[in-house]
Amino acid sequence: MSVETRVLRGAEVEAALDDVARLRIAVFRDWPYLYDGDLDYERRYLQVYRDSPGTVLVGAFDGDRLIGASTGTPMEDHADDFAAAFAGTGLALQRVFYCAESVLLPEYRGQGIGHRFFDLREDHARALGRSHVAFCSVRRPDDHPLRPVGARSNDDFWRKRGYSPMRGVLAEFSWKDIGLDAETKKPLQFWIRAI
Repeated sequence: MSVETRVLRGAEVEAALDDVARLRIAVFRDWPYLYDGDLDYERRYLQVYRDSPGTVLVGAFDGDRLIGASTGTPMEDHADDFAAAFAGTGLALQRVFYCAESVLLPEYRGQGIGHRFFDLREDHARALGRSHVAFCSVRRPDDHPLRPVGARSNDDFWRKRGYSPMRGVLAEFSWKDIGLDAETKKPLQFWIRAI
């Protein structure tokens, strides 16, 4: 498979957001997110990428088809969600670039696209003068009833990229899990690296 991975700019960002929404709904339906998403919610959620002048959207394309996407914004654009988690860390939000989601269809994994997503977002963060890059991942209990046999995390991949979990730095975010009728809060563990 020949996949082109590149930063989308200007009108390309707006044009890609519905495809990003569909990728998020498809990829995050799987473990560990178990997300029961819909396009209307996604459009509201993705509004920050329209509004933030510091946004980066990296697209992975197989021909004209968007098969993966990775996003990021300055952390202060997510202050309502994450400021409390960073209180007491001594790190100003204005120093941090937040890598939001990376979603890639399963048949394209293992080809280095995930590394390319991080490379391009980290380059963008440096260009904005940020000193750190952070992201968060959902924490699910080991005995969760929907945990697949043999499920493994991305922790090793992230550690090889130079990231480490921030002790005690957790956020909570709500979404609707598959099989449930209402949103529930989930803990999200922050990971960080200096760039």
